[in-house]
Amino acid sequence: MALGLAILIPILFIAFSIVILEIIALWFVLEKAGEPGWAAIIPIYNYLMVIKIAGKPWWFILLMLVPIVNLVIYIIILNGLSRNFGKSEGFTVGLFFLRVIFIAILGFGKSEYSGDKSNFS
Repeated sequence: MALGLAILIPILFIAFSIVILEIIALWFVLEKAGEPGWAAIIPIYNYLMVIKIAGKPWWFILLMLVPIVNLVIYIIILNGLSRNFGKSEGFTVGLFFLRVIFIAILGFGKSEYSGDKSNFS
């Protein structure tokens, strides 16, 4: 029992730290795009804001509910996000596989938002 707790507590601490880092990084990404940063802490709404700054229509959130299709739509959203911050498709791959690190690069780095949010209607 004590050994289980000794293993579980550090894992939970690391997981909690990663979640906090991602929320703070997403907060900065949203603010760079001219959206409210507090949206990063609200589930589903934060995805809507990311879809908006990626320049994709709002109904992409509905496609995220369809298995297999959601992976394709997620990659399209990440590609729109990276392009609107002036990054390449390689950055999209990084966002897909190492989301926390690459969101932190967008949020804390020098990249600026240059996208168009007009498709969101």
